[in-house]
Amino acid sequence: MSTLYLLNKPFQVLSQFTDSEGRNTLADFIKTPKIYPAGRLDYDSEGLLILTGDGAVQARISDPKHKLPKTYWVQVEGEINDQAIKRLQQGVLLKDGNTKPAKAKKINEPEIWPRNPPIRERANVKTSWLELSITEGRNRQVRRMTAEVGFPTLRLIRYSIGQWSLDSLAPGEHKTTEIHLPKTLPSNTNSRRKPHNKKRPTRKRNN
Repeated sequence: MSTLYLLNKPFQVLSQFTDSEGRNTLADFIKTPKIYPAGRLDYDSEGLLILTGDGAVQARISDPKHKLPKTYWVQVEGEINDQAIKRLQQGVLLKDGNTKPAKAKKINEPEIWPRNPPIRERANVKTSWLELSITEGRNRQVRRMTAEVGFPTLRLIRYSIGQWSLDSLAPGEHKTTEIHLPKTLPSNTNSRRKPHNKKRPTRKRNN
């Protein structure tokens, strides 16, 4: 069994326990020693961050090859339209290549905490919200995706990673849960035997 710490990381908090520049870190919210983030969440993003002291579990959760979906609530500038949603679903071309198809849909503004400081809104420019689920882990991927389809991200909240979600956690709060995951993952290449290339017997035709 391994213990997971589910933290609602506030805005402008580093996903690490120390910082030479005096910025807020995870140490301001979790005092448990010898636990580390399973993946990261940008300084200017909010929401679910999972921590654990189990290195194998940490790798299992954070490595994109295991394809754990990460779901985000995204506030964007402008009224996002069906065409932009479709492009996100199909995958968009970024500087580091095409993104994989994603799950995307427009949503009403979720019932969440106010951000401190609040987002900068432009006068006479509406905002809208979408829910986006991806299985990749590129640098600032969600922000780049929404910008590519014409709707810059104003606020980004990670709601869930795989089976774990924020639920009712307030910013800075955390809870623990016990899980059991296999320490090693079976390799598809090693576990599958190569098929024998046997030729099927051919029937002789009677001339």
